[in-house]
Amino acid sequence: MTAGPEPPQIGGMFHLLLVAVGGAIGASLRHLTNLAAMRLFGAGFPWGTMAINVAGSLAMGVFVETLVRRYGGSNELRLFVATGILGGFTTFSAFSLDFAVLWERGAVAPAILYAVGSVILSILALFAGMWLVRSLG
Repeated sequence: MTAGPEPPQIGGMFHLLLVAVGGAIGASLRHLTNLAAMRLFGAGFPWGTMAINVAGSLAMGVFVETLVRRYGGSNELRLFVATGILGGFTTFSAFSLDFAVLWERGAVAPAILYAVGSVILSILALFAGMWLVRSLG
């Protein structure tokens, strides 16, 4: 008895489409959350961004543990939800997942270096970009 034909491989363009559509959904949700937070709490503190980072990280944890680890979710589902929707909503959720993966592997020092380095280098890079534009203009 021979096995049936191999299932077709899903191409890279389809994966890109999944990420793009998910990213559009996530970015739209981020924008709406920021608007709602500004209306509720004012613009004096970035409440929306903080809520997005925390909610996105919580959602990433729930998604990864439930759908991917427990139920063996497909690569396409992971791309659409984790990379697309949650990545578009907040890259902080991806950052948090990367940290957790390093930590759970027992790579504590690299995890801490990654977290501290990412935050400090990103803030320094932002100021460097601002300085560059200001000095050119």
